[in-house]
Amino acid sequence: MSTRIAFLKGHGTENDFVIVPDPENVIDLSPAAVAALCDRRAGIGGDGLLHVVRSAAHPEARDVAAEAEWFMDYRNGDGSVSEMCGNGVRVFARYLQRVGHVAEGDIAVATRGGVKTVHVAKDGDVTVGMGKARLPEGDVTVSVGERSWPAQNVNMGNPHAVAFVDDLAHAGDLYSPPPFSPPAAYPEGVNVEFVVDRGPGHVAMRVHERGAGETRSCGTGACAVAVAAARRDGADPAVTGTHATYTVDVPGGTLVITERPDGQIEMTGPAVIVAEGEIDAEWLENAIR
Repeated sequence: MSTRIAFLKGHGTENDFVIVPDPENVIDLSPAAVAALCDRRAGIGGDGLLHVVRSAAHPEARDVAAEAEWFMDYRNGDGSVSEMCGNGVRVFARYLQRVGHVAEGDIAVATRGGVKTVHVAKDGDVTVGMGKARLPEGDVTVSVGERSWPAQNVNMGNPHAVAFVDDLAHAGDLYSPPPFSPPAAYPEGVNVEFVVDRGPGHVAMRVHERGAGETRSCGTGACAVAVAAARRDGADPAVTGTHATYTVDVPGGTLVITERPDGQIEMTGPAVIVAEGEIDAEWLENAIR
């Protein structure tokens, strides 16, 4: 490992990330190293880490290298691996544009949740094609303290449980994962969204992200919330033939989610790079001992 490792810091609606450019996949980012970097007191701090690798250099993405040059090797703040992060992929694309790896316009980014199409503007918002939602069958319940709610099971390449509540304060502190049942619904854990209505086509949410705790925003979670809200409201674009668009307020800002009649979901929101610097490799090695 070199004595210095380049990094950047970015966020999408205040869902923040440590960005580690590593085109040839030579940096050993163990779970302990990722957790140390994402530590908000002893490290750089972030909800997760975006490991920027050429698809051809990563064993999980080589088969899509001809379709997408870059692979978002996303890690949660605790060091665990995750399939996809909607805010993260916007920030990932903004980084690629910032350093000149891609131009403005449409680009393809490989993720563990599939290849995502991202539209990058020179300034302003970034739009991501998030793919289609799956709605697994079966009843799901989530709980906080003595309160329980039925939840919509939505899969956006990663699992979500969406519960509509009367007050976002009912979600509690969200430090720990809210209990859910049945356990078999989410064998590897779940992202849990608590949602209130703000008006027609307008909702607000809080989220406990699997492996990160409560975050200021969750892109895949906002998509899951929009789909769940549309179905609750009797709107299914595949049936009606018209788009369903929801404005989703998160603690860190606002995202706009559109589900098209073909089932494809688009998410639009900001993506900001705020800093760049170097990680001291000796510190990192000591931090993970």
